Amino acid sequence: MARPRTITDEQIVDAAREVFLEHGFSATTAEIARRAGVSEGTLFKRFSSKEELFAETVGLNDYQHWHHEVTALIGQGDIRLNLERLAHLFLEAARRILPNLMLMWSRGHAPSVKAHAWRDPVAEDIRALSAYFEAETALGRLRSFDAEVIATALMGALSTYAHRELVRGPTIEGERFVRELLDVLWPGLEPPSIGKTVT
Repeated sequence: MARPRTITDEQIVDAAREVFLEHGFSATTAEIARRAGVSEGTLFKRFSSKEELFAETVGLNDYQHWHHEVTALIGQGDIRLNLERLAHLFLEAARRILPNLMLMWSRGHAPSVKAHAWRDPVAEDIRALSAYFEAETALGRLRSFDAEVIATALMGALSTYAHRELVRGPTIEGERFVRELLDVLWPGLEPPSIGKTVT
């Protein structure tokens, strides 16, 4: 009969958060295990790598729940309203993640960390939104355009807004920012009117 766990994953994550906040990603798994009261072996049975534990600690694993919403919206409802909803979901997620992420990264990096070892959440956001645009275009609900370019532009604007809001406070109200941004982008995305051709 297997021994019951004496410490939960949540307790390990709480200990890891404390250590990452003190030392940034340079924190060792040995120190995290010591703080959690478990062996490093136990730590790696629960989390496959320090990168995975870091992602769980700052909330990156939960952050992308809005990607499921992107997929669920394909072919449904009004696309302009869908994009507004997705933009607000992204901003809500960014407000939860960015403070801890920026604080932890500011504590320093281990020299051995390679950029390619990290999941790139921005790239994943762009891929999810690009796939949405491509699916809606295939359904005839959007005109044909370079989905990756537009997804990159939209996510770039939203990411910049989220970072600026964190550093400077809300200089522009979020609802207004999303609405006015889409007012500019939407005319280039909506399908042509019947009888009109796209130039």
